Formats: sequence, C-alpha cells, structure tokens
Amino acid sequence: MKLVIGATGFLGSHVVRQLVAAGEQVRVLIRSTSETRAIDDLPLDRVVGELTDEPLVRSALAGCDVVFYCAVDTRAWLTDAAPLYRTNVEALRAVLDVAVHTDLRAFVFTSTLATIGHVDGRPATEDDAFNWRDKAPEYVRTRVAAENLVMEYVRDHGLPAVAMCVSNTYGAGDWQPTPHGGFVAGAALGKLPFTVRGCRAESVGIDDAARALILAADHGRPGHRYIVSERCIDLGEIISTAAGAAGRRPPRVVLHRPALYVCGAVGSAMAALTGRPRQLTLTSVRLMHYMSAMDHGKAERELGWQPKPVPEAVAEGARFWVDRVARRRAAGVGLGHADRP
Repeated sequence: MKLVIGATGFLGSHVVRQLVAAGEQVRVLIRSTSETRAIDDLPLDRVVGELTDEPLVRSALAGCDVVFYCAVDTRAWLTDAAPLYRTNVEALRAVLDVAVHTDLRAFVFTSTLATIGHVDGRPATEDDAFNWRDKAPEYVRTRVAAENLVMEYVRDHGLPAVAMCVSNTYGAGDWQPTPHGGFVAGAALGKLPFTVRGCRAESVGIDDAARALILAADHGRPGHRYIVSERCIDLGEIISTAAGAAGRRPPRVVLHRPALYVCGAVGSAMAALTGRPRQLTLTSVRLMHYMSAMDHGKAERELGWQPKPVPEAVAEGARFWVDRVARRRAAGVGLGHADRP
C-alpha cells in the first residue's frame, strides 16, 4: 500500500494517478475541506482528517511501505507567515514523529528548488547548500526548514527519506491554477493582457515530476536531494507556447523585468496599506528569476529519470484549459470563481 499525503494538489494528484495506473493500492490522507475533483474518479482508500491528529496519521500509515509527502502551503504572498509554518513545518513534524515508528521502505518528501543554493557561472547542483536567507521570503524559509527537518529525521532516527527539489510544474490538471500555471491559463483563454520577458525559471512537466517521485521511492538514496527540473525557460516562451497551443496569438504588450518590479512594488505597498495579501509583490517578482539554473543530472543517473521538453507540458496545460471551458459551456455551466485563471 502506498500513502499519498497532499493527494488533492497538482503534483500529489498526478502521483496518485500514476500509482493507480501502475496497479498499486493507494491510500490518501486528505483534509475534510480539500477539493477532491482531481482524484474523484480513482479507486482509493481515503482517510480524512488533520496531519496533526496522531492516531489518524498512525492509522493512515498502517500497512504502507512508501509515503509520498506532497502537502504544502504555497501561498508565498501571505503577509502573515504563521499559516505557512503550521502547514509546511509543524504538520510535517507531526507526520514524521509517527513515520519513524513504522516499517517504511521510503519516505519521498516534496521539497522545492528554492532550497538549493544560489551560484554564479555554472548550474547549481544538490550539493549547493541554501545560501540566500537574507533575500528569501518567509515562504522559502518554511520550505528550507521543512527540508532540514526531514534530513534531521534521516540522521537521528534512520528515516529512509529523500527530498525531491521540484521546480515550477506545468501540464494538464492544474485546477486552481498554480501561480505560474495562471499564465498558461490566461494565455490559453485570451485573458492575459501582457507577456513577460526577462524572467527565466527552472520548470518541468507535471507528469515527469510525479514520475521522478515514484522513481525515487525505488532508487533514491536516503538523506539525498534530487533536482526535479527539465530546463530553465523564459516566462515569455511559456506564454507564447500556451497561446499557440490554444490557437491564439500571444499578447502584444510586453512587460520586461523592470516593469514587473514596478508592479510588484505597487502590490507590496497595497498589501502593507490594506493588510490584505497580494499575489504580485516585490517578493513574488524576485522569485520569478532569482534562483540559479539547475543541473538535474543526478536524477537521471541515479533514478533513471528522463523528462520530456517542458514546452510539451505547457501545451498540454493550455489544451486542458481550452477543453475545460468548452465542456462547461456545452453543459451550460459558467466558470465559477475557483475555476477562473
């Protein structure tokens, strides 16, 4: 039995789907408030409750040999970081405290490329320790704390855990969508008023990211990190690829990095004045381009991971949005607030 925690999210739902397709028995641990449409069509053993409920977590882990931990609060724009620490660190600690007393073969933890150190003159690797805390927002600090916590349990308790440092993910099934997936949805539906130049970020197809996690359960070395990214790609190329896949022209207005920083400064000022979080801030703009290019060779060598070009996944994501809107219109149903890019 495989347990997936965070199974309703973009990455977690794809891990679940690939496991089920491979004939695995899958159990998911989800909250009562989770939106489950990404996995509702699958035959799953569901456990519903909070990660901080020790008896519940113990019950969910019973009989499982592998845990895929994909639960994360990605709201980097929050002005109050307390919810980020509760989900990304404290809830994880509660699960780890139970997991170390079970007979697990692997604990596959979903981390982020943001925990990799910033370097100049070469692609960064898993050996480059995090070194930009002074520039990192609280969201990134929670992810670094979470990864360090997992590695602490490897060292001190023998937990057979690996950390998968996943980049921006693209593809079909991005229901929310994610912040970077919002550019794909907007371009595909003709609702994006501008394109962007000068913001390059490491990216990967969602199916390839899920496959990397599954491979790591069998081939990953406990205590090791693995970079899960296919290439560094400009956001403008993402937008033009999405528009082209949907049969649309890319937006004519181009915002370069300095213009984005102006928009981010306005967003930060508005957040400070109103006390309400804004998604486009100076922090979010910096995260669009600050991290170094990455070398994913270790995942290829040790896991046997072979990702496909990320533009293919972007195109799949664009077609997902076009098909989704077409189906809803055919059914006479408008897009709800949660469905809008």
